[in-house]
Amino acid sequence: MKGYQFRRQRPVQNYIVDFICMDLKLIIEVDGITHQFEEVYRKDLRRQAKLEEDGYCIIRFNDDEILNNMNQVSESILFVVEEIEKRK
Repeated sequence: MKGYQFRRQRPVQNYIVDFICMDLKLIIEVDGITHQFEEVYRKDLRRQAKLEEDGYCIIRFNDDEILNNMNQVSESILFVVEEIEKRK
């Protein structure tokens, strides 16, 4: 997207993230049904807070969004990329 390279399933800190663009410090997480469980949700929040403390921007999508509305997902990612570019 916009010439940025995104890598899949990469380690960051003590975590494996779904997708990451190191140049933008942008992480994209795709949440399956298990992320709706309270314990998993709380774990996701703690993990996200730690990554944000280190300057990462995290955006999340659920499986349904990816499977049924990929155009909106792409537009959302593009919007975040452009917002990060403005801050650089």
